[in-house]
Amino acid sequence: MQEKYIDETKQGEAFAIAERPENSKKLFLESYGCQMNFSDSEIVASILNEQGYNTTMKAEEADLILLNTCSIREKAEQTVRMRLSQFKNLKREKPNMTVGVLGCMAERLKTKFLEEEQLVDLVVGPDAYRDLPNLLKETEDGRDAINVILSKEETYADINPVRLGGNGVTAYVTITRGCDNMCTFCVVPFTRGRERSRDPHSIIDECKDLWNNGYKEITLLGQNVDSYLWYGGGPKKDFAKASEMQKATAVNFAQLLDQVANAVPEMRIRFSTSNPQDMSLDVFHMMAKHNNICKYVHLPVQSGSNNMLQAMNRQHTREEYLDLIKKAKEIVPEVAFSQDMIVGFCNETEEDHQDTLSLMKEVEYDYGYMFAYSERPGTPAHKKMDDNIPADVKQRRLAEVIALQGELSRKRMKSYVGRTHQILIEGTSKKNENQWKGRNSQNAVCVFDKLEGQKIGDIVNVFVYDNTQGTLLGRIAE
Repeated sequence: MQEKYIDETKQGEAFAIAERPENSKKLFLESYGCQMNFSDSEIVASILNEQGYNTTMKAEEADLILLNTCSIREKAEQTVRMRLSQFKNLKREKPNMTVGVLGCMAERLKTKFLEEEQLVDLVVGPDAYRDLPNLLKETEDGRDAINVILSKEETYADINPVRLGGNGVTAYVTITRGCDNMCTFCVVPFTRGRERSRDPHSIIDECKDLWNNGYKEITLLGQNVDSYLWYGGGPKKDFAKASEMQKATAVNFAQLLDQVANAVPEMRIRFSTSNPQDMSLDVFHMMAKHNNICKYVHLPVQSGSNNMLQAMNRQHTREEYLDLIKKAKEIVPEVAFSQDMIVGFCNETEEDHQDTLSLMKEVEYDYGYMFAYSERPGTPAHKKMDDNIPADVKQRRLAEVIALQGELSRKRMKSYVGRTHQILIEGTSKKNENQWKGRNSQNAVCVFDKLEGQKIGDIVNVFVYDNTQGTLLGRIAE
């Protein structure tokens, strides 16, 4: 499994929320990596809000600094280590300040943080956030605190996340945690544990609450949403041991989509991340059935070569992936796809690389997340395979993949020109304060001139008259 990633070139994202007047302590919380980490930060903020912490955008004001970390690539870990080093002077000035590391790096490196990063007081894994109040008491008593125990049950279903920052109209709703797919390149199963699903009733309640609070779009979130399976709780791997009644009343992802779409019929619904081996055609039938389910799927493939897919332990072939895409487009002709692609994996030949390029041309992705292979300690590939593709070859192949995706993106964006699209206004354009930005159902970003009376959260009809590689240019339809 590989998630859809927030731009890791950013230093991280710090959040602020509405303050509770009675709270006296300040929390500075910064998130890195995938969407799941950003969603987890909202859970952490909710837990600590109950413990007397209001969040702040200024690290120098904080009594507690937490970095929610990512381990998926070496660059992500290096970024966090550099960020930690920036807090050393601050820690000297405020010796009572607590500094903690959360998330996947915390689980992977465990005590190394306490030993190597002398300013770190607190190390907490993704399944241990409920233990934060107890761990903070330990640090107040002058002891380092650590909890990286992985759970087979924890979904945080009963915690109402505090919506951090954001635009007030789009939100993440976590539906699964963990991953059972043992892709050889990926560290996620070791840092986030076994896959388990969240009670559908709690999911629907959260979606309704978001709608009642003015949100207009949700993204159902998980390491692998298509693998969602609720049968009363517990790891998905134990479903075979479930009772006949549990099996008969189990809810899969397509059924969950149907329930959510009916529960909040005016809410736009997206989901991420999907996995080809678990993606059911029933999901696309639900997409066709409900207008409020956006016609977009992030469907990581990682490589177009069967040799590489086998080496990566991906449980699908090139042919199966392309057949899924073909059938999906027959069910939902307007559906758009994006990809994750890893180049330069162990033993990748030039022929394997060409297979990737040809698959991209056949699918015609709207956009993608493309990376040169980065060996991650603890993964099966690290233990059993040689990272034997020279760096210059990796970079050349990556450049070719990126260049091809640029061509495909321009082509796909061009296909939206000359048509009217429903766009959810998400905020002001970064390049022009007189323009709005938003996305269509296919997740393509569109910018257009502001008109009087419009506001963030409105869904408007926009005629698209032109495009760039990654953006649609439009005007309000008459």
